[in-house]
Amino acid sequence: MNITVNPDLKAYIDPLTPEEHEALERSILAEGCRDALVLWGDVLVDGHNRYGICQKHGLPFETVQNPRFQSMEDVHLWMIDQHLGRRSVSDFQRGVLALRKREIIAERRARFLAAPREETSPEPAEQDAPSANPAAATSVPEPRPLNSREDIAKAARLSSSQVVMIEKIQKQAEPELVAALKSGAISLNAAAAVASLPAEEQKAAALAGKDELKLAAKRVRDAKRKPSEAAPEQSAEQPTDEAGDELQRLRAQVSALQAENAALRQQLEALSALPVA
Repeated sequence: MNITVNPDLKAYIDPLTPEEHEALERSILAEGCRDALVLWGDVLVDGHNRYGICQKHGLPFETVQNPRFQSMEDVHLWMIDQHLGRRSVSDFQRGVLALRKREIIAERRARFLAAPREETSPEPAEQDAPSANPAAATSVPEPRPLNSREDIAKAARLSSSQVVMIEKIQKQAEPELVAALKSGAISLNAAAAVASLPAEEQKAAALAGKDELKLAAKRVRDAKRKPSEAAPEQSAEQPTDEAGDELQRLRAQVSALQAENAALRQQLEALSALPVA
């Protein structure tokens, strides 16, 4: 049968590590390809590694159509959900997939709200969608929106703080740092810290290896602690201008009260010296 490998779909999910690929190849050689490849028409959706191994060794495999796909977005959402449920996917990868899912759902909802209500024809992307049996196609249930960071964390089986770190890494981390995180050379927490550094420092630390990445993360954390630790000393020894003005005002007020008190004492002594009638 004719199977089309879409390069974008193949690259949509992070590839297996060499060790994972070797383990899968050993399993297929020993037990055959147990899981069917998932197709959308003739386009391969799930099973790219299995398909490549079977082609390499001339091994048989089975395929199954998913008639519910009506657009490439449906395919992407299905792929994301499949990988979010797999144990072999790292915390960082699950977070990235959940954030990607949020974007797809948000964009789809925005298009729906912007579209005229009388318009019922499918979008151009949906009209071009391959289907082995269009009559059998059924609509995919609309996924639940991921409106909050807590929703994303729940979908990815992460904490909200981990989602924050992943968002920071996506926005600020250089490719070399991301590659080090994916390879396991640095933890998620440490990678988020190193992502605060300038681009050149990130690259240098990542290229230097695991130990240098740990040192870079420690430098960032130490730098964040020092200002907060020095703040109480600074406020005690070097008051701000406003605090200094207030102190001077209070001192002047005390001096005035002391002078008034001395004057009252003098008056009292003068009265005591007068003869009694």
